Formats: sequence, C-alpha cells, structure tokens
Amino acid sequence: MDYIHHYDSPLGGITLASDGNALIGLWFDGQKYYADTLNNEYEEKSLPVFDQTDKWLDIYFSGKDPAFTPQLTMRGTPFRKTVWEILLKIPFGQTMTYGEIADRIAKQTGRSRMSAQAVGGAVGHNPISLIIPCHRVIGADGSLTGYAGGIDRKIKLLSLEKVSGPLSLPS
Repeated sequence: MDYIHHYDSPLGGITLASDGNALIGLWFDGQKYYADTLNNEYEEKSLPVFDQTDKWLDIYFSGKDPAFTPQLTMRGTPFRKTVWEILLKIPFGQTMTYGEIADRIAKQTGRSRMSAQAVGGAVGHNPISLIIPCHRVIGADGSLTGYAGGIDRKIKLLSLEKVSGPLSLPS
C-alpha cells in the first residue's frame, strides 16, 4: 500500500507519496507524469517521512539549503536510478548539463559516450521532484529546457536558489 500527503507550496500544491517508510514521489499537482510511480491503491495518511519532507520543503522554500535528505526509495529502471543518483549530487544553487550527466554515466559504465537525450528522458521522469533536483539540469547552451513541473516553476526554483550564470529560455 502507498500513502499520500499534500503540501501547499508558494508554487502550488504538491503531492507526496510514500511506501510507508520512504518517500517514493513528490509532484507538483498536475505536472507531467504526475504520480506515475504511485500504486493504484493508496490512502492519505500521516507518516514520519511526510513530516520530515514537510520540514525539508519549508526550509527549501525559505531560500535555504535543507542540508539533509529524507529517506528515498526510487522506483524506476536501473538507468533512470543512475541518473537520479547523479542529480542528488548537484549542489543547491548550482546546475549541471544533460551532457555532463551523460559523460559521467559513460565514464561510470566504461562506455565511450552516452546519449544526452536518454539522460533527458530519465531526468524528465524523475518521480521525486525538488529533492532529486531535476530543475538544476540545463541545456549545454544554458537554456532552461524541459521541466515536468513547467518552465515557469523551473525559473522560480533556480531564482530561489540564486543560481547565476548564462541561463536562457528555450527557443
């Protein structure tokens, strides 16, 4: 059985999901791929992981680095999990490109190269938004390409984190 909890953020409602122990999902309400890793049967329930995640979100939306990560369980393919593990290492207030992530995976797996598009697909299907910071991934030219929660939210999240550098809207 999975469980859900709602959080009201400055950028709209957020639905959290848990397997009872760890966080398995965090989605802006109505975002692309909303709740795609949530089991069909679930109920709303108060859980310690939801309390911890609410605290994380309160700190984050105050413009500070929460400096801790709630317990997570990633539901996805091994490739997607590899990408999401890299995303977890992108520091608050910094960005990484799809190509940099692809290069890192290529090195980890002993390949000569990895497709940035494949990385983009995994980033886009991240089920634990914000905590696994897919909003910190940008195009090689600094473009703010794709975000399942919407480009407007991505801009606001990067602004909240005071990300600097040559960022641009996709053309």
